[in-house]
Amino acid sequence: MSRDSLKQRATGLLELAGIHIDGDAPTDLRVHDDRLYARVFAHGSLGLGEAYMDGWWDADDLPGLFTRLLSSHIDQELKTLDTLLVHLKARFVNLQRGEHAFEIGRVHYDLGNDLFQAMLGKRLVYSCGYWAEASHLDDAQVAKLDLICRKLRLQPGQRVLDIGCGWGEALKFAAERYGIEGVGVTVSQEQAEFARELCAGLPIDIRLQDYRELDEPFDAIFSIGMFEHVGALNYRRYFEVARRCLKDDGLFVLHSIGSNSTPSRPDPWIEKYIFPNSMIPSAQQVAEALQDLFVVEDWHNFGADYDRTLTAWRANFDAGWPALSESYDNRFQRMWHFYLGVSAAVFRSRRDQLWQITLSPHGVPGGYRVPR
Repeated sequence: MSRDSLKQRATGLLELAGIHIDGDAPTDLRVHDDRLYARVFAHGSLGLGEAYMDGWWDADDLPGLFTRLLSSHIDQELKTLDTLLVHLKARFVNLQRGEHAFEIGRVHYDLGNDLFQAMLGKRLVYSCGYWAEASHLDDAQVAKLDLICRKLRLQPGQRVLDIGCGWGEALKFAAERYGIEGVGVTVSQEQAEFARELCAGLPIDIRLQDYRELDEPFDAIFSIGMFEHVGALNYRRYFEVARRCLKDDGLFVLHSIGSNSTPSRPDPWIEKYIFPNSMIPSAQQVAEALQDLFVVEDWHNFGADYDRTLTAWRANFDAGWPALSESYDNRFQRMWHFYLGVSAAVFRSRRDQLWQITLSPHGVPGGYRVPR
């Protein structure tokens, strides 16, 4: 097709979402290079993201533009070979085993603590905040951590496992506020070193370790924003590990992004530039994986809160950019804007959810009263 024909096709699709090329609205798309159209129709979201990184187009309100695209399902018109290859790889190749399990740590979480300290706020918590009664990111993250501790009914002296402990903030919070001792595992060297320093003086053991190696008893388990890196071929194994480590009267809270569709299809741009070897689980996949291992005591969805969390992260990132620009270039800045913008839109359009699932091995005697 000619460049004019491709532009005409793009114009028609975008207008279905109320987006205009070179219009005046914040959600309109301003094109700086007409090669954009061929690139997007050939490579879908991968082409769109890379073109943005290269400065081929702009929009004043990226989350708003992407929300319009996702809400109108225009992205489904752009199924390309890139999308198919990523989907097939995720479905049939176990990319989360062995050395691959540590790749997400090297590629994403080891980017630099300076980046995440600037973006995430007072606490290095890289997951959705709980905004039920919060008006600021830092308060929303404290509310989320406390919510998890209350759901687990933590008591002083209990031994708690954090699967995918990040920079150690959740275990630190639980130790200081609830008097527990804990073990945290991560596949990121940068995170492990930071977490050990953060938790110094507390009864917390931070390990650079694959969760599959765990085989020791705990009174409670939580896993916050790590399950997205487990992979569908490993979901059953993940819950088996959690079950063998959790005492019979213990509780397990899983905090994870969730997809409305089955099976979830990794996005080619996200897979290449942000989270390699990652996959968003569906409710069906989670339910099947934990069958006969756990009783589901509560399934809490507050996915809309992720939009507010991501918006706050973007504001923090922009405020910190003058200092960050000494270590990261303009293309990285555009890549990060694209990542945060499309992620906010995914939750604003309710295409993805945020679940906290509370599990028990045999069912809580007399029933489980849900804290909110």
